[in-house]
Amino acid sequence: MNKGLLFDQHEGISRRDLLVMAGTAAATLASYRPSARAALGEGVFAIEEVKQGEDVFGYIGRIKGGFDQTAYQQVIGAANAFKEGDEAIEVGAEDETTRRNARALLANTKINDLHQRPLFEDDLHKLIWQTTDRAQYEKVKDWTMGQLKEFLLAEPEENIKGIMNGLTSDTIGFVPKLMSNEELVSLSQKIFNVMPGTRMGAKGYMGARIQPNSPTDHPDDIVWQVFDAFSYATGDIVIGTNPVDSTVASVVAVQRALKDIVDTFGLGEVIPWCVLAHIDVQAEVSDSFPGTVSTMFQSLAGTDDCNKIFDITNEKILKYARAKEGERYGLYFETGQGSEFTNGAANGVDMMVLESRKYGFSRAVGLELAKVQPSGAWLHVNDVAGFIGPEVFKSREQLVRCCLEDMVMGKLHGLTIGLDICTTLHMTVSLEDLDWCQDQIMPANPAYLIALPTKNDPMLSYLTTSFQDHVRIRERFGFKVNDAMWDFYKRIGIVGEDNSYTANYGDPLWVYYQYRLAKGDGRSKDAIYVEGGRKMREVEARGVDLATGHGEKIWDLNPTLAAKVKALYDDAKQSLWAELTPEFIAAVPDVVPVRTLSKDRNDYIAHPNTGETLGPEAVAEIERIRDAWGDGMPKGQIVISDGLNAKAIMDEGHLAPYLEEMRRLLAEAGVTMGDKNIMVTSGRVRAGYRIGEVLFENADPNSFRGILHIIGERPGTMHHAYSVYITVAKGKQWSEKKIDHDMTKLVSNVADTALAPKEAARETLTIIREIVGKDVNGSRRYG
Repeated sequence: MNKGLLFDQHEGISRRDLLVMAGTAAATLASYRPSARAALGEGVFAIEEVKQGEDVFGYIGRIKGGFDQTAYQQVIGAANAFKEGDEAIEVGAEDETTRRNARALLANTKINDLHQRPLFEDDLHKLIWQTTDRAQYEKVKDWTMGQLKEFLLAEPEENIKGIMNGLTSDTIGFVPKLMSNEELVSLSQKIFNVMPGTRMGAKGYMGARIQPNSPTDHPDDIVWQVFDAFSYATGDIVIGTNPVDSTVASVVAVQRALKDIVDTFGLGEVIPWCVLAHIDVQAEVSDSFPGTVSTMFQSLAGTDDCNKIFDITNEKILKYARAKEGERYGLYFETGQGSEFTNGAANGVDMMVLESRKYGFSRAVGLELAKVQPSGAWLHVNDVAGFIGPEVFKSREQLVRCCLEDMVMGKLHGLTIGLDICTTLHMTVSLEDLDWCQDQIMPANPAYLIALPTKNDPMLSYLTTSFQDHVRIRERFGFKVNDAMWDFYKRIGIVGEDNSYTANYGDPLWVYYQYRLAKGDGRSKDAIYVEGGRKMREVEARGVDLATGHGEKIWDLNPTLAAKVKALYDDAKQSLWAELTPEFIAAVPDVVPVRTLSKDRNDYIAHPNTGETLGPEAVAEIERIRDAWGDGMPKGQIVISDGLNAKAIMDEGHLAPYLEEMRRLLAEAGVTMGDKNIMVTSGRVRAGYRIGEVLFENADPNSFRGILHIIGERPGTMHHAYSVYITVAKGKQWSEKKIDHDMTKLVSNVADTALAPKEAARETLTIIREIVGKDVNGSRRYG
């Protein structure tokens, strides 16, 4: 590579969604940036008393002397059930009296009056209104929200569907504020939106997205998890994997592996597949390798500002919908409360209303899809309810409430909506709590849930639903798998003609044997089993667990695997609270230790924004490094943070090999790097951006400068992995102090047992080349 790697011969940096440590393309980002109003504190709003029959606007006029937009947002937000995320932007209720009074005001307010005063207006809000059925709106516009609530609870599905397309997303977002959990369940039990040509989304059906994630994107890891899912008769709406590496070469390799399974088993008209890279990457794969892409994925946000961070616009997504003309499969969206405020893009609007706007976005896209898919729009939404962390909410009761709210809002938008009933390991929801949450939510009949071999995702480091959880839920609630997939499970001998499980239940080797037979493999069963057993051991050696058999009940993990999952959970809890030791910090070459504003580990976890902000002493230390450079400012700087797992940084064979190889490669490329290693205690991703803004604020405006930020990932796997956040921008951008996730790429799952540190260094260099426009040969992994 030429010496000019970070020189200024290119116009700028391509903007693609940051693949966060959790691995979702453009996913909801776990770092918290408060709104300007919230600063570093948490805010609540009080409503001491309301008058009989008073509505929202009457109350605001009485206490403010006229309309006040901030008070309006606060009254609406105060009607929500308690969540930490609403308090973070100062729209949370001070107490139950305030919450009750806010709900009374909202119930007395007319739908049209609320519509005439948008909580926040942007292009997405306008699109939602443009795609709201005006004739149906005319039927309801003069109703109060209280009247709408009573109508929804009293009327049958047919009558509800006669008005729900006339409800704006904000109106729908107000509905759950007025309902108890029991009322939300009751309403959800009445509304069903079925995927075209299937039973998915129908009453009494509850399916699965198979999520075969791999910490290295190894196709065998992914393929064997699909075989595993099939062995438990689980999976029907999509086979969708989250990539670690979103380069075209890596994505197409995984796409081909999934397509091969579907084609081999003759399931092309039954189940689609998907690699959840950014939609632009999927489109590039589709254009370059026709036929490899099935349904296409994208994460959505509820404001233009947040969608900009995700590198999408309304028109971009509508354009991709139109491009699905003549295809069976359309689009798959993921959402989740809290993604806007955690990216500093909530604009003062509470999490539930913004979640509803995501569903309004989805509804608008569905209308566009329906124009080009004559059999009906193939579109579904997965609500990832607990993925971000305790800055959004913390408890199992809040997780249940969030899922029920989102179910109702999604269904009222006419969507086929599934759930990821999940938790991070820094929340207070345990493995056992997830079972309880499932049982509280299932009466609402979501269209589908996520499905993994165990509750523990081997790459994303969070807890969700296992294959055998699906078996338990189907047994307890009488739910069915989509008919066409159930017939397939009968065909391959997992389910008998009497609809009971056969002796092949829980045996992925049997599924592999069926796969090889479908390929025309003439070898004996024993020979294929031997080969399959070897492949399974290789998969498990890479840290991907495969479920086999069962425990006391058919929905229990086998005892050995159950014990391993519990051990991983316990290790994750220990890792979460681990701290960088003074001895380790001192052993890092040329180290400069600094701290963020987090007072301690508890403060860091409970208040993520403190881990993004440098204290005065840290800023002074960074300035001393900058000043020592004089006229010899380097092209880049390495930053190291503990993140959510200090063990990922401290484990032997993790940090040192990466640093050594990275500095060697950059030196060979002629890229000068700061000779210090800045070590941040209680550091989050945005702390690296702030360091870069101090270091490079006086850089040549047209010359590239970069930060490589090594940070411990969420714990929960055997790997103790870290990520490297790669932020390269021109001096002008650093000086403007607006660096954020949309300018960043990353290499994730780096560990001696996952992506080897030296290989991660080579991948880092490739990404830097991509950013500055150099020719590259793609991923060095598989394909």
